[in-house]
Amino acid sequence: MPSSLTNLVLHIVFSTKNRTKLITADLKPKLYSYIGGIIRGERGDLLTIGGMPDHMHLLARLPSTLSTADFLRRIKGNSSKWVGDQTWYLEPFTWQRGYAAFSVSQSLVGKVREYIENQENHHKNTPFQDELVSLLKRHGVEYDEEYIWT
Repeated sequence: MPSSLTNLVLHIVFSTKNRTKLITADLKPKLYSYIGGIIRGERGDLLTIGGMPDHMHLLARLPSTLSTADFLRRIKGNSSKWVGDQTWYLEPFTWQRGYAAFSVSQSLVGKVREYIENQENHHKNTPFQDELVSLLKRHGVEYDEEYIWT
């Protein structure tokens, strides 16, 4: 085959350092837009973005040229630097080191998109920690409870 043809869709979850509520109402739309630009710049496709003041969910199509780790390193590194450069945002901004990423079948993209866009409603009853553990279990990801939150 002369070219690489892929449809690599991921549901990605990551939080602010120590799950501090740093994503304010003022920051949120600007940050989401900036992250969309990072993804486009990497030749990916942001299908939707959502989250809460302490964490973020992305549904994104990855380019075939980047690993998940490189993709996330660029998103998190560039976005935290950008927030730090904003003179109107006065808090130190840092993402937690790790992330969770789950492959998404094309047939389930709509369902995952709806889930991500409904984060505020979802978190009325479910804390982030419970949500993440549930996602890890549902996707068969092994984890150590002692280290998952550091």
